[in-house]
Amino acid sequence: MELEVRHLRALCAIADAGSLHKAARQLGMSQPSLTTQLRRIENSLGAELFSRGRTGCRPTPLGRSLLSRARPLVADMAALVTETRAAAARAAGPGLRVGSTASRALPGWLRRLRQRLPGTEVGLQVDVSAHGLLRMVAAGQLDVAFVHEVEGCPLRVPEGLVERVLVAREPQFVSMARDHPAAARPVVDLTDLADDHWMVDPTVDGEWDGLRRVLHAAGIDPPLLHGDYHTAASLIVLGEAVAPCQPTSGPRDDMAVRPLRGDPLAVRLLLYARPGAPLDVLYAELAAAYREAALRATPYREWLRSQGTAAGLSVGPCLTAV
Repeated sequence: MELEVRHLRALCAIADAGSLHKAARQLGMSQPSLTTQLRRIENSLGAELFSRGRTGCRPTPLGRSLLSRARPLVADMAALVTETRAAAARAAGPGLRVGSTASRALPGWLRRLRQRLPGTEVGLQVDVSAHGLLRMVAAGQLDVAFVHEVEGCPLRVPEGLVERVLVAREPQFVSMARDHPAAARPVVDLTDLADDHWMVDPTVDGEWDGLRRVLHAAGIDPPLLHGDYHTAASLIVLGEAVAPCQPTSGPRDDMAVRPLRGDPLAVRLLLYARPGAPLDVLYAELAAAYREAALRATPYREWLRSQGTAAGLSVGPCLTAV
């Protein structure tokens, strides 16, 4: 096997993260796949590059020597790709490249941007990984990214990006089958769901760690399932699982969405852009689209009213009445 840039990038990620689990998440791959890749790299070189232990992975002396030469190569290749893509984008003419994690505000935001910026082609890249989108903005592949940061799991933001906070703390609700016993109540306690299977997508940055922290703080240890949220929806309606969800989630006849008492799960909604992007326009149209989505979702609208914020929802560092 010949070493490629992707192999060197994986080695750097393992060294920086200190564990195969964290590095795999950063690279957008599964831990078994990364473990297999590392084993193949080490077999091809005939030496161990990392010592594995209960506390994580640490480079061996040979690994440190290889990393010292690999890092400049990875950085040079990233710069080459960034500069080439930026030149291609300039040659293609005016356009706006938007990235986002999943959000009910996204369709309204795109519609508003196309109305506000006539003649500008608006492209879209949706990804479950906020880190992946931020890297694309930093690399010049995107102009702006709308992402969420799970409370207690801060994002690693590349240098040079401009940040605007859309919502400082958006509560996460829980989705369950319509006939779930807890669905009869307007607000649900975590302990009411202690015997349910919880579904979480481990590829969403911070989602697994954030949920595990909150469940542990509540003193419960329910069984957990890993999978994407399309799969989760099919299990939820059958009563086989419950799952965290955005408060802007739309209504369904076969599913109930309820707030959690005390709002233990939360995210921060953030907008990141490259210098020179029309940030004021991007932010204003996103704020308007989010406001529409928030007030359209009945459980969220009622939650906002209970907080005294629904009548004049103002999106910014926090949700406040105006």
